[in-house]
Amino acid sequence: MKIKNYQILLTCLLFAGLSACNGDAPSSEAPADTQTPGLLVTGNPAIDGLTKKIAEAPNDASLYAARAGAWYENENYDEGIADLEKAIALDSSKAEYYHVLSDMYFDYYKSRLGLNVMVKAAEKFPKRIPTLLKLAECQLILQLHKDALFTLERIRTIDPQNSEMFFMFGSVFKDMGRKDEAINAYQSAVENDPELTDAWINLANLLADKGSPLAGKYFDNALRIDSNNIIALHSKAHYLSNKKDDLEGAIKLYKKINTIDPQYMDGYYNTGLLYLDMDSLQRAYQSFDIAVKYAPQFPDAYYHRGVAAELMGNKAQAISDYKNVLNLDPDYASAKAGLKRLEK
Repeated sequence: MKIKNYQILLTCLLFAGLSACNGDAPSSEAPADTQTPGLLVTGNPAIDGLTKKIAEAPNDASLYAARAGAWYENENYDEGIADLEKAIALDSSKAEYYHVLSDMYFDYYKSRLGLNVMVKAAEKFPKRIPTLLKLAECQLILQLHKDALFTLERIRTIDPQNSEMFFMFGSVFKDMGRKDEAINAYQSAVENDPELTDAWINLANLLADKGSPLAGKYFDNALRIDSNNIIALHSKAHYLSNKKDDLEGAIKLYKKINTIDPQYMDGYYNTGLLYLDMDSLQRAYQSFDIAVKYAPQFPDAYYHRGVAAELMGNKAQAISDYKNVLNLDPDYASAKAGLKRLEK
């Protein structure tokens, strides 16, 4: 799980100075007489520059926090965690230190430790809404739903109209399967902040599941805020494809996604499925062909390319694709049936 936090870069810039983070700090390749004796040299200019600054100011918490960010960017979790713990020991007044330390633990697959960090942070900063929201997010990730709801109620007592709080309420209720309560929470979120794209998307998806005609309008609200939002585009395309009354519209949305991100395999794959539904076999084959190139370990793309090839009468290609599927997934029943059908 990656929760890469851009606060790391901001921490680096704000607390240590732009030059160290951008790699303008002294390089490990500098002449020996410019090196500080006894310093560990990593070859990373940002880290080595910060190490030298720490040697000169060993009680500056911000330097440890900045170096932790540099370690984190390079996935050196042990070193980053040690530096952030040192930063907190020197200056426990910076809530952001706790947030990034929690992210490091989660990325390091030590989620319980990450949660514990945020529990301590919430005790230290009991009225700080971003910290309480972060705690609720950690609790949601670990599916501690009751704890997350309790944390969100704490926020409600501080700011009863906080839109992020309502969004988190919606996310917790959705994860619990309490869809009606999730819908109400997301509606409260967008009422308090109409620019919350993710709330519109989640609200639209939940309404689509209920067959509500409002779903399309809410997808459009998300795209009004960010017309290039891939999640919103994909969600609306999925919605249109399920309705079956605007397959061309769904295809246009998937194609737009692939103009934004040419490597977004799902766009090609789902386009291929829609072309199959429309009996546009050559276009379906071409779409699955691109999907296979971007995701060569994805058996479904091979299988459906094989289906398209078989329907076009290209038996050899279909057999090859079905065999590719079974190389990736020996239990893929439809591919087995396809081979049996073609190798009679």
